[in-house]
Amino acid sequence: MSEKLRAVLVGCGGMSGAWLKAAEQIEAVEIVGLVDLMPANAEKRREEFGLDGVRTGTDLVEMLEAETPDVVFDCTVPEAHTQTAVTALGRGCHVLGEKPLSDSMDNARRAVAAAEQAQRIYAVIQNRRYDPNIRRLRRLLDSGAVGPLTTANSDFYIGAHFGGFRDRMEHVLLLDMAIHTFDAARLITGADPVSVYCREWNPAASWYDHDASAVAVFEMSGDVVYTYRGSWCAEGMHTTWECDWRLIGQRGTLLWDGGEDIRGEAVKKVEGFQSEKQAIEPLGPESGDRVGGHLGLMREFVECVSNGQQPETHCADNIKSLSMVFGAIESAKRGVPVAIADL
Repeated sequence: MSEKLRAVLVGCGGMSGAWLKAAEQIEAVEIVGLVDLMPANAEKRREEFGLDGVRTGTDLVEMLEAETPDVVFDCTVPEAHTQTAVTALGRGCHVLGEKPLSDSMDNARRAVAAAEQAQRIYAVIQNRRYDPNIRRLRRLLDSGAVGPLTTANSDFYIGAHFGGFRDRMEHVLLLDMAIHTFDAARLITGADPVSVYCREWNPAASWYDHDASAVAVFEMSGDVVYTYRGSWCAEGMHTTWECDWRLIGQRGTLLWDGGEDIRGEAVKKVEGFQSEKQAIEPLGPESGDRVGGHLGLMREFVECVSNGQQPETHCADNIKSLSMVFGAIESAKRGVPVAIADL
């Protein structure tokens, strides 16, 4: 492997700008190729980021043969994620891909198997994990402030007028957004999904063609129950993009607004109709926290490629977050609870 990691970016649409902005801040990464089905997209990114002399093309295989990169950054559409990853892994590249891991559980399992066979890293951009506030919250839970968790609730309500393909998309909330919240739920609770019951619907006055609201109840490992309520056509009193959270432990409760506000109460004394409570002091940031959004996650990926470790969002773990999405969709279709193991 060369001193710098040689990287090819595939998919030069809207999201690729954030990836290239992060990559240009990492000295250990050198972009050597840009691939897009539309040549103008790759050429535009090359000019925008001053990547003079960098090869552009429309065919990933040809690019891999010509440039022999160490890593591939996959910014393609979800339907292309698995084929892109399998192709790159099969030619000895490590892969960092845009969320979601894949467009189906079968394809996700195929990608995980390809990474294991190639003995290469395949990780997914779940940048919400690299938010300083979610790390503060996780450390507060780890401290035992409220005791072992029993229940986690999250609310996501935003009236999002995107226009374009999302307005026509089936399962738009669950497929396009809930992966962030479900992955955050796994980080916050430290638990994995066991089963789910979900109800989807499209409220009156919705500007989406299909269901843009959902409620889901997940049974998680460790006897934790996690509930998700969300809508992309709720006008007024928006939550943050990271949701409003209520986390109930055996000895208290924490609230997180998805931003900087973390507060809670713990039982001080059990007496009378309601226990006596005391306020919980929130924790500040720590230097060891995994933070930085896109950049922080990309830095960890690059470090892991260099030292042979696995990033936090490697595909064999991230598939559990994806299973929450497709489990919820399957339950909504069938109208019954769905066991995650049956997907």
